Amino acid sequence: MEHSFMAADRREREKQVVALMISLYCRKKHHTLKGRLCPECEALLSYAHLRSDRCPFMKTKTFCSNCQVHCYKPEMQEKIREVMRFAGPRMLPRHPLMVIDHMSCSIREKKKQQKWKGYYD
Repeated sequence: MEHSFMAADRREREKQVVALMISLYCRKKHHTLKGRLCPECEALLSYAHLRSDRCPFMKTKTFCSNCQVHCYKPEMQEKIREVMRFAGPRMLPRHPLMVIDHMSCSIREKKKQQKWKGYYD
């Protein structure tokens, strides 16, 4: 039971981070009003949430960027990368605790992956 709760918490946290990043990107690049998304960004957000909802690895991973299996279609993967490259640095002044938490989780996960990689080499 605890594992499913933790996976649900991770899933919601990932969805929240992605939503904030897409919102920031859309507001700055597509000049939408705060709280609104253009159709392209709305589709990207829906796609990202769908991928997160269907992720079978949520119990063991932190964020999609740390996953061994990339389930995004290539064109959607490129769009989300563009959003992250733009919004990532701009998130720090707006959501500093979220950014610090995201970075620390990502670093821990990468260290864990490197540790396990050494066992299989």
